[in-house]
Amino acid sequence: MTQLPPFEGKNALHDDDAALALQALGWILSDEPRAERLLGLTGLAPDELRASLGEQATLAAILSFLTAHENDLVACADALQVPPATLAAAAARLEGQTSKGTSA
Repeated sequence: MTQLPPFEGKNALHDDDAALALQALGWILSDEPRAERLLGLTGLAPDELRASLGEQATLAAILSFLTAHENDLVACADALQVPPATLAAAAARLEGQTSKGTSA
């Protein structure tokens, strides 16, 4: 996988995390039972999920879904060729649990 250059600016970190969350969503949706579990746990209908893909809360929910299920987290990380910790860190940033890179 190509390494992305470092971003500058207040929202750049979230842009990178958002791209990772969208890649993870593609992996989640490749398996119907897993996709149904995501929808069930988030309470979103497929159309609502599609419509909210630009929202930080939705992207955080996608990655949090993976961090709550270690087997899925490890399998997704393997498929995306990133360490599981990368997905977990992106989830934490999108959830607002860390402030690194977001100060004004």
